[in-house]
Amino acid sequence: QVQLAESGGGLVQAGGSLRLSCAASGRFFKINAMGWYRPAPEKQRELVATLTYSGSTNYADSVKGRFTISRDNAKNTMYLQMISLKPEDTAVYYCNADVLTTNLRHDAIWGQGTQVTVSS
Repeated sequence: QVQLAESGGGLVQAGGSLRLSCAASGRFFKINAMGWYRPAPEKQRELVATLTYSGSTNYADSVKGRFTISRDNAKNTMYLQMISLKPEDTAVYYCNADVLTTNLRHDAIWGQGTQVTVSS
């Protein structure tokens, strides 16, 4: 079974920086797209940033220019570098991965989340 483990959350002052990590473990054939999501009003979760296996990125307008998503395919790990953090960035950040299993089935896997708190 594939699992995702997030780390790197914490408490930071406005204007500060954090780097989140998401490591995949278990048996799988390949991880396709990966992304970061957070809860939003009137939505279950909103997209923060996504990254395909080939390197194409997509960002929410609210984080463009401040957040950078990246991945190390050899380590099956994804990162989210966050700078110029704002109090409104406070949330639990969830990692998501589109995993191609050993049975060649696509599974959407979620991590447990990591708390980011930005104080004003």
